[in-house]
Amino acid sequence: MKSYLPILTWGPAYSRSALSNDLMAALIVTIMLIPQSLAYALLAGLPAEAGLYASIVPILLYTVFGTSRALAVGPVAVVSLMTAAALSNIVEQGTMGYAVAALSLAGLSGVMLLAMGLFRLGFIANFLSHPVIAGFITASGIIIAASQLKHIFGIEAHGHNLLDLVVSLVKHATQTNWITALIGILATGFLFWVRKGLKPLLQQLGFGAGITGVLVKTGPVFVVVLTTLAVWLFGLNDKGVNIVGEVPQSLPPFTLPSFSPALLAQLLLPAFLISIIGFVESISVAQTLAAKKRQRIDPNQELIGLGAANIGASLTGGFPVTGGFSRSVVNFDAGAETPAAGAFTAIGLAIAALALTPLIYFLPKATLAATIIVAVLSLVDFSILKRSWAYSKADFAAVLATILMTLGLGVEIGVSVGVGLSILLHLYKSSKPHIAEVGRVPETEHFRNILRHDVITDPTVVTLRVDESLYFANARFLEDKIQNRVAGAVDVRHVILQCSAINEIDLSALESLEAINERLREMDVKLHLSEVKGPVMDRLKEQHFLKEMTGSVFLSQFEAAQTLSSIKA
Repeated sequence: MKSYLPILTWGPAYSRSALSNDLMAALIVTIMLIPQSLAYALLAGLPAEAGLYASIVPILLYTVFGTSRALAVGPVAVVSLMTAAALSNIVEQGTMGYAVAALSLAGLSGVMLLAMGLFRLGFIANFLSHPVIAGFITASGIIIAASQLKHIFGIEAHGHNLLDLVVSLVKHATQTNWITALIGILATGFLFWVRKGLKPLLQQLGFGAGITGVLVKTGPVFVVVLTTLAVWLFGLNDKGVNIVGEVPQSLPPFTLPSFSPALLAQLLLPAFLISIIGFVESISVAQTLAAKKRQRIDPNQELIGLGAANIGASLTGGFPVTGGFSRSVVNFDAGAETPAAGAFTAIGLAIAALALTPLIYFLPKATLAATIIVAVLSLVDFSILKRSWAYSKADFAAVLATILMTLGLGVEIGVSVGVGLSILLHLYKSSKPHIAEVGRVPETEHFRNILRHDVITDPTVVTLRVDESLYFANARFLEDKIQNRVAGAVDVRHVILQCSAINEIDLSALESLEAINERLREMDVKLHLSEVKGPVMDRLKEQHFLKEMTGSVFLSQFEAAQTLSSIKA
């Protein structure tokens, strides 16, 4: 039970000191999450209260099923943008059908995550390379920031890619509400200053590290309070400033997603992409924070935790959620010791939903847009292009293509291209494995690449070390490599495959080995294997290959070289 309910692991040992630390972390995260949750709901095209609803029950469920002790689950920028992009092609924003579609998207994503966790499919996320993910998040950050400029300037603008957004913004620029623009620009500038300049100022004034950290983290709350008061006092909503308006004063309602086969079919691909991107973002944050305290994260159980959270969101008026970077870091830095901090955060947000929602009636949408812009621009990192160019041109091409596709065609196509390129990149690299011809280092039993070291070789023996598992994509490459090496070498009588780096041989590769064996037989050359790993050897023993192989299997490469070098054909 403990493997599926991690709360049973840490719950019985919960201490008073952990309670104190978790409560303090929850207070700080709650203050931060109130404006952030409202903002991400608007980004997803939903009413502001949906952000609060999506941050209550999902956190509670993750507390029970999740393994990270610091991960804070809820709406995040990239997933909110992907939600809006997916639903806007199906249902019109602002309609009841749109809200139901958001519930269905969360439920479908939750079921997918839960199924992947139960069937131990966490490895699927490994097919998304980190450079490609970084490129996708960078491009998404730019699109999100651009999409919020309409709220900053109080104009209408639409589009789910950068080009459409820019064209729409320019087209409607003459409709700018200058009071809204003043609020939006000042709020954005202040929030940037809070991130960069407030901490040094407070330290100069003699504030301690603890209070300084709290004040910096709660910067968005000050902006929310000040701009809301300004709109209320001066009646700026009557002068064209868009406000949040009435937010229901209630706990999350019980809701049901749609079970329409037609709608679910349309949401299937977006739900899968949101699940994968959300899981990759969440597990990356969770593992990073866990490593700092030498704690362990179970990726498959994380899938179950996130799946439960999304199903919970679909039943309580929310939309797709995942573990957020900024809130999780704040939760960790604030001293959270257990997932109970998330439960306390949920309680705090529930109190806010019950008692504080009337206070945000006059909250300008420009302020929430400023909150989003400042949050997402920290995700933009073009240095990945420079690093990937210097390290691997193939990785650079994948990153650049992902960024351009996301910016030019939207997040769904961008992430689809990213997934496809990650898989193709893996297949391309593994389809041409590094195969080194090796020789013995003098006076040792070690064998190294003949192109890199001064080694002893025998003209009658060729030893090739394959630095990759053998499977359908690279089996033919090995055939060609051996054929090219042996074809013109009339002295060669033995070919040894050093298998120290081979972890698996699939059926296609086995058939290739059989073909290699037959071709070498026709050339009067024997095929041998050395340093075959136990699991690989077990599989080979089940087949006829070893019986038909012209040579032998040697425990070590040194033994093979010693034995075969003494044979004079």
